Amino acid sequence: MKFTLRQLDVFIETARTANVSRAAEQLNLSQSAASNALKELENQYEIQLFDRVGKRLVLNDLGRAIRPLAEALLDQARELEQHLQQRSALGSLNIGATLTIGNYLAVGILTRYRAAYPQASVRLQVANTASIIEKVANFELDLGMIEGELNHPDLTLTPWTKDELVVFCSPQHPLAEKGTLSDEDILATDWILREPGSGTRQTFDRAMHGLIAELKPPLELQHTEAIKRAVESGLGLGCLSRLSVEDNIRRGALVPLELPGRPLDRQFYLVQHQHKFLSKALQEWINFCEV
Repeated sequence: MKFTLRQLDVFIETARTANVSRAAEQLNLSQSAASNALKELENQYEIQLFDRVGKRLVLNDLGRAIRPLAEALLDQARELEQHLQQRSALGSLNIGATLTIGNYLAVGILTRYRAAYPQASVRLQVANTASIIEKVANFELDLGMIEGELNHPDLTLTPWTKDELVVFCSPQHPLAEKGTLSDEDILATDWILREPGSGTRQTFDRAMHGLIAELKPPLELQHTEAIKRAVESGLGLGCLSRLSVEDNIRRGALVPLELPGRPLDRQFYLVQHQHKFLSKALQEWINFCEV
């Protein structure tokens, strides 16, 4: 075998950062050592893996084809190293979760996982669905836990658990006593919504079929708590996961509203790159998701 794991490390990190210098920093190598490792890999097989676009190195067709294989091989090598060092057989994990899942479900899974494996290393990143999908596709995350749908040729989507959105207002809002919204109410009111690219916004837009083009331009906020505060202040109606507002509704700080004929149920998913190596750590995390 001509290639080395170090060469593959440099290749993968350069693919992620599009820059040899940044790849060298991430791997604690000198720039010359990283450049030489990449050149040796290409020269040994008389190939080119990157195209230079300005100061960036962009994977060409061959580079994109071998990247998933290199990622999987390195994942297996890291797991083997864990066994050889006689440490916990569980390696580190990078998990991504959308805001609702990260704030209301993922922390519980993390707590159970760490209770079972106290020495395990887990990094949890919270972002919107579009960002999580991009990071999983780029091998920056081992697994994504998302609330939106996707159609990506390199990713595998597994149904996980159900959720439901709820429309709500402040107790002082004129619609609070009505309880049920007509299409006229929907169009006449002000909305405070999550940003495009979020799974919550995707579900809301789907539920508003036939009306979406006529809705007033909404106030768009990225954070659940900011939306709840704005609604409590009387700025308009919100629409979020029931998980995130059930306590506010129970305390009477927010009032739920019904939208007949406009389903707000949705599916949560686990998303993986189809070429991602299923390590023991990743399999155990998935098992804890299913509890």
